Amino acid sequence: MSVKHSLLALLERGPAYGYQLRTAFESATGNTWPLNIGQVYTTLNRLERDLLVEALPENESGQRPYRITDAGRRQLAGWFASPVQAADRPRDELTIKLALAVTTPGVDVADVIQRQRTATLRLLQEYTRLKAAEDHAELAWRLVLESMIFRAEAEVRWLDHTEAVVARTGLPAPSPFAEHVGPHAEPGAETHAERPEPEILRENR
Repeated sequence: MSVKHSLLALLERGPAYGYQLRTAFESATGNTWPLNIGQVYTTLNRLERDLLVEALPENESGQRPYRITDAGRRQLAGWFASPVQAADRPRDELTIKLALAVTTPGVDVADVIQRQRTATLRLLQEYTRLKAAEDHAELAWRLVLESMIFRAEAEVRWLDHTEAVVARTGLPAPSPFAEHVGPHAEPGAETHAERPEPEILRENR
């Protein structure tokens, strides 16, 4: 999530100070991504440094509002015009957890999958309940909620698929070290059998 661009988008509505921006952001996202007020002001300071926003005189309550600049509008327009990159998704914690589970001796992979599926289904039910209860909620919050529903549904399908693949394979977990380090290899010795790192991860370093 880009806090910088989120604040620019909120300031496009009009000048606002930190607490107003935090409240507006959390309202739009249904409190799914709570912002620390310190994070808001730190980001505003950076935006001001980069000439993307400018601070206005303090109001009668001693609060200093900010407004977006022309450079900030160009930055915001570029953000809206650019697709979100998926490079980080292979590093999702659940993906890594299951990738390690299937190669770690003694791990009951089916149990790991079932526990995750139960938790995700419970979350999906809660999201669905919220959607029914907030049928007339603001459009921004409805979009966020529906996105979470679709993601939860996709995660359940992926878990079902993973379970089927693991059951079909039925192989014992291999040692990830025996393949690369021979019985007489010195600790730390280089090998030439290492699996190449996927390009998408190399580019994201």
